[in-house]
Amino acid sequence: QISSMPFLTVHSRQISWTPLLVLGYLFYLLLGAMVFQLLEKQAETHFRDQFQLEKLKFLQNYTCLDRQALEQFVQVLMEAWEKGVNPEGNSTNPSNWDFSNSFFFAGTVVTTIGYGNLSPSTVAGQIFCVFYALFGVPLNLAFLNQLGKALNAHLLTLERWVQKPGRAQVQLAIFLTTGTLLFLVFPPLVFSYVEGWSYGEGFYFTFITLSTIGFGDYVVGTNPNKHYIPVYRSLTAIWIVFGLAWLALVFNVGADLMERYLQLKWHKSDLSLAEGDTTKLEDEPEQPRIHIPS
Repeated sequence: QISSMPFLTVHSRQISWTPLLVLGYLFYLLLGAMVFQLLEKQAETHFRDQFQLEKLKFLQNYTCLDRQALEQFVQVLMEAWEKGVNPEGNSTNPSNWDFSNSFFFAGTVVTTIGYGNLSPSTVAGQIFCVFYALFGVPLNLAFLNQLGKALNAHLLTLERWVQKPGRAQVQLAIFLTTGTLLFLVFPPLVFSYVEGWSYGEGFYFTFITLSTIGFGDYVVGTNPNKHYIPVYRSLTAIWIVFGLAWLALVFNVGADLMERYLQLKWHKSDLSLAEGDTTKLEDEPEQPRIHIPS
């Protein structure tokens, strides 16, 4: 009975690595909150003060308006933006609900990206969006799952085809590098050229989109001062779908490697502690057993 105690201790400690992962996850969130606050809060204060200053200048230049009228006009602009209408330009701006843009919006619904810059404004459109997502999201997950399996099978085929482990690692690196170039490196160049963004802004949009974070601060095909080809957003939607499958595979591999690494580290520490307990038991003299007669 005494000799089985180290095994039970190791088994229980192998399971107890989950609270450590929870603590690490919470610490990562707290770290991100502190860094974002440090980087963004001062800039937000500067932009807020600058906006208030611009409103004061506007009232000084146009004395026929008062502050209440200006605030009402700002509210109108905000409502227009929330409805997907860009306040810039005029009524001749392209529609947000032509077929190409509608196709792009449908893709953002089923992929759960949800940029937030455009949403249905009619009750019928909102109800349809609910049921469309209800069936479309599982369909999209099934499609991405099959696409991910195809990519994973391709990786396994490369690994079986290449006999030497070193060459297999080279093939895997080539596969990941090719995907990185197709989905993360080259698209920002296209977006920078078409949208007028910097490469950093294009790369930011690319990753935020393919990771389904979708803040909505950068969205393709929304500048009223630019003329886009009709299939531009449709081609972007197709690129998003395949990019989602590739990045999801990368995320899954990364999560699996991280979980195995944490389990391995925790298992090694448990083994070292168990060996120490076993050594301690071996060094101690055996205690006489007390026999209680029945």
